[in-house]
Amino acid sequence: MVFARNIHVAMTALALLAMAGDVALAQTKVRTETIRPPGAQANPQTPAEKPGDAQAKPSPKPAPPSSVTPPEIITDLSRLPQPVARMRERILAAAKSGELKKLVTAMQTNETMPIFSLGDDKDPAAFWRSTYPDSEGVEVLAILLGVLEAPYVHVEKGTPQEMYLWPYFARMPIKSLTPEQKVELFRIVTGADYKEMLDFGAYSFYRLGIGPDGTWHFFVSGD
Repeated sequence: MVFARNIHVAMTALALLAMAGDVALAQTKVRTETIRPPGAQANPQTPAEKPGDAQAKPSPKPAPPSSVTPPEIITDLSRLPQPVARMRERILAAAKSGELKKLVTAMQTNETMPIFSLGDDKDPAAFWRSTYPDSEGVEVLAILLGVLEAPYVHVEKGTPQEMYLWPYFARMPIKSLTPEQKVELFRIVTGADYKEMLDFGAYSFYRLGIGPDGTWHFFVSGD
């Protein structure tokens, strides 16, 4: 009986020791360590994250603004098609007469009245008289002569909008005029007009257009 009791006590003691060991192991913090090959970085980065990539891959630059080449400035009147040359001479003769009604008659030779105002005006003579009351509208005839005696440009070739256009300033960068071209411009506009055009960025005074078939399309001032 004594021997059996001793065995029981011994087995109980062993069980208690085993339980104590399990608790101790559970409470012990295990230290881990990452094994890296020699020369490896502690925090490797992907190629997209490497410093300096922003400099290595510059952002795309915006495309440069398209530049429009001004059309050829033409002084040779013999290059005008005959219908255009005839209409030009008819307009010049009417303007030199000093009579608004003769200019209106030249306008009426078209199937439709050429554009003479950016508004809803119906009577060109009345419109010019109201625009230039001090001269009873005759001032516009002098302006018209200056416009048609300036060099011209041939624009929109091969399209329904093809036109012979006076003066050539209407298709020229106003800020890039040469001194000689400025003299030609001041035969039509004043210095104050020129300054306003510089601020606006383009020629904005009277221009006249005749189609290749001799149709007079417009004589108008403004943008």
